[in-house]
Amino acid sequence: MSATVGPSGRPGDGRTGQVIVASTRAAAGVYTDRTGPVIDAWLRERGWLVLDRAVVADGEPVGDALAAAIEAGLDLVITTGGTGVSPTDQTPEQTLPLLERQLPGIMEELRRRGTAATPLAVLSRGHAGIARGRTVVINLPGSTGGVRDGLAVLAELLDHLIDQVRGVDHAGTPAAADQHAAPAKASKAPSPKTVPRTGTPPKDPRHGH
Repeated sequence: MSATVGPSGRPGDGRTGQVIVASTRAAAGVYTDRTGPVIDAWLRERGWLVLDRAVVADGEPVGDALAAAIEAGLDLVITTGGTGVSPTDQTPEQTLPLLERQLPGIMEELRRRGTAATPLAVLSRGHAGIARGRTVVINLPGSTGGVRDGLAVLAELLDHLIDQVRGVDHAGTPAAADQHAAPAKASKAPSPKTVPRTGTPPKDPRHGH
């Protein structure tokens, strides 16, 4: 599977990801998932190497699929589905124990944007964070609108987030620019007025004498 070049013109830098669909009905073949293919296509358009999508039943199978993706050392895992409050919605519970560092701001922004369309967006309980020091995990809702909002949030920060997790320094940041800026030329200070060694000092017109 070869990576492609996204609209920005830069390749995915070998970045690997996988989408996990949490849906008991889709896993049983009685429902066709519509969110997973959208996320797959979104990542590939940006040059990501995307592994085959995993479609699993709600609950422990989500945790098993997540653990396998993290063990494989992927850069990114996005889940879709199972973030609500129904008895079978267990994606957050399967995700949280695997995260070493949480990124709550991502989910806060996702919920904030979602409420513009429906107040029910605040019921999404998804998590975002980092596992094993290198794999970013994002829980998106199972609705097409929730996925659309989630991808809009990720479009603004995903490249920078992955670079930071990898420890890549961003050339061109203000700190880097200041570090490499050419030193300013020191201005030549005017020569101070000298007082004659002999005789009286020059009169100061400000004092009127």
